[in-house]
Amino acid sequence: MNVDKAVLTFAGAMVLLSLALAHLHSANWLWLTAFVGLNLVQAGITGFCPAATVLKKLGLRPGTAF
Repeated sequence: MNVDKAVLTFAGAMVLLSLALAHLHSANWLWLTAFVGLNLVQAGITGFCPAATVLKKLGLRPGTAF
């Protein structure tokens, strides 16, 4: 797995987790979904993704985007 796939997998998992928590506990968990979406937009515009930086340091091989 490369960094690109790991970032997309992590972002998707966070969105699904926040939706489940919003359904089960509190609608305030939807703020996590908004944060993930905002971070994806920011990464698309600037090319900088904090999760990609962490995943690179953990040893995942680079992808095309990150």
